[in-house]
Amino acid sequence: MSNSVPAISTLEERPDPSPASWKDWVGRRWSSAAAIRAVQAAVVLPGLFAFCYQVVGDRQMATFAAFGSFSTLVFAGFTGTRRDKLAAHLGLAVVGSVLVALGTVVSSLPVLATLVMLVVGFAVLFLGIVGPNVASGATAVLLAFVLPAASPGTISMVPSRLEGWWLASVAGTIAILLFSPKPAVDPLRVDVASLARALADELETVTAGVFDADKRDQSLAAQRKMLAAFTASPFRPTGLTTSDQALNNMVGILEWVSGLIGDAVRQYSRGVGIDQGDQELLREAAMTLRRISSLLAGDSGGFALDRLKELRQQRAHAVSDTATNTPEFFQIAHRAFHARMVALAVQAAGADALIVARRAGSEAIAKRRLRWIGNDTAVDAKAPPSRWDGFRIGAGVIGRHASLRSMWLHNSARGALALAAAVAIADLSGVQHGFWVVLAALSVLRANAASTGVTAVRAIAGTGIGFVIGAGIVAAVGTNPTALWLVLPVAVLVASYTPGVTSFVTGQAAFTVAVAVLYNLLVPVGWVVGLVRIEAVAMGCLVSLGVGLLLWPRGAAAVVGTDLYDAFTTGSNYLRQAASWALGTRPSPPDAGVEAVATAARLDDALRGYLNEQGAKQVIKNDLWRLVGAATRLRLTAASLAGMAPSPTKAVQGHILGENVTALANWYQNLASHLSRTTPSRIGTITLPALQMIEATALHTCDPRNLLDIDYHLRDLHAHQREIVEPAGRVATLQHRQWWR
Repeated sequence: MSNSVPAISTLEERPDPSPASWKDWVGRRWSSAAAIRAVQAAVVLPGLFAFCYQVVGDRQMATFAAFGSFSTLVFAGFTGTRRDKLAAHLGLAVVGSVLVALGTVVSSLPVLATLVMLVVGFAVLFLGIVGPNVASGATAVLLAFVLPAASPGTISMVPSRLEGWWLASVAGTIAILLFSPKPAVDPLRVDVASLARALADELETVTAGVFDADKRDQSLAAQRKMLAAFTASPFRPTGLTTSDQALNNMVGILEWVSGLIGDAVRQYSRGVGIDQGDQELLREAAMTLRRISSLLAGDSGGFALDRLKELRQQRAHAVSDTATNTPEFFQIAHRAFHARMVALAVQAAGADALIVARRAGSEAIAKRRLRWIGNDTAVDAKAPPSRWDGFRIGAGVIGRHASLRSMWLHNSARGALALAAAVAIADLSGVQHGFWVVLAALSVLRANAASTGVTAVRAIAGTGIGFVIGAGIVAAVGTNPTALWLVLPVAVLVASYTPGVTSFVTGQAAFTVAVAVLYNLLVPVGWVVGLVRIEAVAMGCLVSLGVGLLLWPRGAAAVVGTDLYDAFTTGSNYLRQAASWALGTRPSPPDAGVEAVATAARLDDALRGYLNEQGAKQVIKNDLWRLVGAATRLRLTAASLAGMAPSPTKAVQGHILGENVTALANWYQNLASHLSRTTPSRIGTITLPALQMIEATALHTCDPRNLLDIDYHLRDLHAHQREIVEPAGRVATLQHRQWWR
């Protein structure tokens, strides 16, 4: 990736505004899904509003039907199958009903309303960590509380407000289920399948003795595309089902497979070719990768992993039977190690793929669940899947993020405090339509202070533009109800199409016009309602900016550095325990895997949040990918060592390997300390450790296979350390800059 700054376009470089250019301009801003959403809202919202206001004659019912329609059809961007959407909208209706009633009850008690907003805001925002539908429905759920809590009302209004909310929920859900487009294919699943296919192609050329640089480039391009899909949104792209968790795990496993194949290519290209046993094993691994790709692409069949496992074990025994006093022993053993590691990682990917496609048995699923959480003693390995698995996995996800080092906890706390402050200020100021203050605070709050300030300016600008347009409409048609009823569907259509398709300014302007028309139908006050909205939006923006400046102003950039520190720290600890277990010097299995997996999950979410932040990125994306990849390699290498059978030995070679483990773990800990903002700002030199060699003459005193496997695990880590020294130095330097620089 180039680090150069693109030149500013000159007048001559701008495209000619020809008809073709206009078509391109429209094409870039056209979205079929947004158009369907807009039509649904333009039909449902005015229809319900007219029924409740004109037929029933209940203003509260009409207001909540209108904003409930916005929640259901526009703010709640639920995805998945129709069954998934039905479940999500049912949850929104039920939770929203509780919050509508609760908000109405506390609205007359400002202090209580503020405190409840703090709790509700944090809970709703933080629970978004469990899956994409929960995260994308947060604004819709919060509106159900904010609207009644920041509006004047009495308990007697609860029935009318609930009736309006229920009408909107039912009508909106029916419209979505009947007229939603066909669910799109999961882009992450498509990209995982593409990477598996690219790796299969590359591995097949390797087994033929050809080391094709183009195939390596294609694999790396597919890997980058998969990682881009994995980090394309601020929230996790997978849900809580077992198959979703398996797909989530496949991202890291296939990234590891890609690195292992690269290592194998480098090793084989230095030697005299591929041994027949390695060739057979790698050919089976390539076939398995191709089966994985086909299965994820929709192939109805399954596949077995027994043959791959059998060949891997045969190759291990063949190395053990090789005479250690021959000159070529170490070369044969090292090449065989690479082939077996590729096969082991592909076997893990295959097991996960079978779970994704729902082709795995209950015992296989239970065993993989143990690997996902990094603790073989956490769950009964023979426990069959149950309907409570989602809740158990969700509790684990929430537990991993119940930390001040979690990006989700940071953002949830900031969001909750901003919402609570907005509720308090709206009440103290006495501004009309106080819930606009709260909605503005929620809409502009971003992960760091700088981007929050920029978004606040855009929100006020968009609201101002909307005020001008709305005032023009009112000036043209006055407060004539008939004219306003005709304008309302058009205003709703535009306001419902813009989110996520056009700019934030355009969206704010369109929403301002829609609410101006809506409120002029309820209370014909003309253009004054636009001024009230500008005032409310400005207040909400100031609240969010203030909270953003006070709490974690650096945003995701600081959390990424902290989580990288944690990932390398827990990874080095896991490496110590796992290697000691494999060497037979640790009496119990390693237990550091749980925390290593937890920190990896937090790092993934922090990275996702950073990459989706608005504004210029100070940290080079490639530097982050290298460091995150190194942390993943460290954790999975430790997991591989933890899966080995202990090989107790009193040989001096075991002592040498123990010292090598200490040297590597200390190096990673030193690297972590450089990435921590708690260390002095002066960045020192990160020097590579020197590993001691083991001698063939001492291998007859122990099992050479295990001893060499441990040695090769360590040496492969050591071989990749140099790649991350410079990226770590650059990231560490930026960690110690002030947030405004």
